[in-house]
Amino acid sequence: MTTLAFLGPEGTFAHAAARSLPSSAGATLLPLANVTLAIDAVRAGRADAALVPLENSVEGAVPATLDELANGDPLVIAEEAYLQVAFELLARPGATLADVRTVATHPHAEAQVRRWLLTNLPDAAVSLVGSTAGAAQAAAAGAFDAAVSSAVAGELYGLETLARDIADTEGAVTRFVRLTRPAPPPAPTGNDRTTLVAFLRDDHSGALLEILSEFATRAVNLTRIESRPTKGRIGQYCFSIDCEGHVLDERVGDALAALHRVCADVRYLGSYARRDGKQGPVPPGRSDGEFLESRDWLARVRADGAS
Repeated sequence: MTTLAFLGPEGTFAHAAARSLPSSAGATLLPLANVTLAIDAVRAGRADAALVPLENSVEGAVPATLDELANGDPLVIAEEAYLQVAFELLARPGATLADVRTVATHPHAEAQVRRWLLTNLPDAAVSLVGSTAGAAQAAAAGAFDAAVSSAVAGELYGLETLARDIADTEGAVTRFVRLTRPAPPPAPTGNDRTTLVAFLRDDHSGALLEILSEFATRAVNLTRIESRPTKGRIGQYCFSIDCEGHVLDERVGDALAALHRVCADVRYLGSYARRDGKQGPVPPGRSDGEFLESRDWLARVRADGAS
C-alpha cells in the first residue's frame, strides 16, 4: 500500500484534491502541517508521494512549493490536479459576525478574501497559519473567533458558517501536484507538460532572453514562468518554468539540452499529462520526425560532405 502525504489536516483543499486522484485509491493519506513537511516525508521515505499546491488562479504561485522543488534532494511531478476553491467564514456554534475579533486562515486564502474581510470585519485581527483546515481546528479549539476555510472543514471540526462564498474573485482554481522521488518519465500522451528550474550562470544583459530563446526557436510554448531568489546573495535568481510537451519529445529534449549548456544548472522536475487545456499543434520543422531527419542529414554532411 502506498502512502500519500498532503498539506493537512483533514479538510484542507489539498485533502480534497488528494481524494480526487485515481492514483490515491487504496492509498494511506498522511496529513502534515505544511508543504515542507509533506515534501520532506517523500525525501525521507516516509511517504511514496506528496500532494501540494503549486499555483492559484488568483494569488499565483505558492512560494514554499517552488522553493522546495528548486532546492534539496530532487523530486519530480508525476501528476497534476485542479480544484475549484470556495471559502466560508466559520465560527463556533452560537457566534455571530459581531463576535468576531480574530480570524485565522492560510496566507493564500487570506489574499483571496482580503477585500471581503476589510469590508465586513474591518477591525478583526487576521492571523496566518499553515492551512485553512488548521485554521478551522484552531477556531474550534477557541484560539481564534473564526476561520476562513472550506465547508468540509466546518463540518469536520463542528463549526457553523457565518458567511458563504466570501472570495473577492469567483471561480478561483488551485493547481496541485503529486510529487515522487525521481523515476523514468512516463510515455508521452500528446497533451503533456514539463516542469524545470533554470539557474542563471551569471547575471548579465539578456540572460533571461537566452533561456526564453531556447524554447522559442524550437516552438516550445511556456505555460508558466516564475523568478525565485536562489537564497544566496541579493539579485541571484532562478526560474521555475512549465512548458508544453514531454521530455521525450525531440524539440523539448533539445531545448532542455540547450539550457544545460547555457545555464549554471537545470533541474528537471518531470513530464506528465496536462489536465487543463490542450497542447497546441507542432509547427512545421519541429516534429520529432523532422528533428531526426535533420540529424541524419548532418551526419551525411559530416561523413562525406554531400548534402
